[in-house]
Amino acid sequence: MAEPMIQVKGLYKVFGAKPASVMPLVHAGKSKDEILAETGHTVGLKDINLSINRGEIFVIMGLSGSGKSTLIRHFNRLIDPTEGQVQVEDVEVTELGSKALQEFRRYKMSMVFQHFGLLPHRTVLENVSYGLAVQKVGKVERQAKAREWLETVGLKGYEEQYPAQLSGGQQQRVGLARALCTNADVLLMDEAFSALDPLIRSEMQDQLIELQAKLQKTIIFITHDLDEALRLGDRIAILKDGEVVQQGKPEEILLNPATSYVEAFVKDVNRARALTVETVMQPPACRITADKIEGALQQMKRADGDYGYYVNDDGYQGVVTQEALEKAFKVEPSQRLTKAIWQEVPVISPEAILETVIPETLEAEYSLPAKLPLMVG
Repeated sequence: MAEPMIQVKGLYKVFGAKPASVMPLVHAGKSKDEILAETGHTVGLKDINLSINRGEIFVIMGLSGSGKSTLIRHFNRLIDPTEGQVQVEDVEVTELGSKALQEFRRYKMSMVFQHFGLLPHRTVLENVSYGLAVQKVGKVERQAKAREWLETVGLKGYEEQYPAQLSGGQQQRVGLARALCTNADVLLMDEAFSALDPLIRSEMQDQLIELQAKLQKTIIFITHDLDEALRLGDRIAILKDGEVVQQGKPEEILLNPATSYVEAFVKDVNRARALTVETVMQPPACRITADKIEGALQQMKRADGDYGYYVNDDGYQGVVTQEALEKAFKVEPSQRLTKAIWQEVPVISPEAILETVIPETLEAEYSLPAKLPLMVG
């Protein structure tokens, strides 16, 4: 069962001289433009409610000005809310005093920025170990940990280089290593890959997926790119004008857009890159469970098909055709089904991305079996 790590409840943010005075208009349903025209205040976030599970990559996406960066900065209270709560495990972040908030930021959360945020006068090793230095970890220990993380992100040998000597992709790897080095439970990534070239960006996405499989951190990832959101996110929240217009798993958003805005967002997406086999699996037309030729042939005829999927006590075995059963029936109706009668057709994973299995399905003579009793067809 999913365990909530971060819960956001009734979160509002109004920018301006007297934000509290504007809240009655916000609660009355006035639009963002109306409030700006009447009061000069800007509604940044409106009634945000989220539950983010431990160990998931939760993507917050939207166009420029949608409020996504404003929202992520509420998690570590770089921005204070006008109303609402942000709870991380049993800590109510909005109620933390100055010293407690400082400790919370040092130990509970790390952040990766779009433009790297590296200290130009410090070496790569010093940048990566900086968070541990703030935590007052000894030099030997923090440098050892920094070296481990640099090796993990593929930058072993760059320890004494300076940020200006690195490419954009390398600098972002340093930023990622720095965030991971403190061993914080929560990783905030604000447009972390947006400034990178497409090829480097794809490589960084691959690396994040690989790292997450090992580390199982709780990651909040901000992006304006739907393809990136679909590739990385276990779940996605889409923002528009400071409001969540839809949240759910990638396949839910692709297949069931909640609004015309979301529908426009997803219309040009290559669904085969984002959807898994499980989303298109169908019940098999015929499943053969009889262990003798006579019974199997009867099941086949009742299903009105010319082939079926043979399943015995050991699970799925292969595909058996009506033609093969009829030939065997003429020889000995009571004989048991053997490997000589069925054809071995490989099973594909329900979790596989559709695009990766399309070549197999096109070449296959039969619909490929997935997680029985469902099939891809």
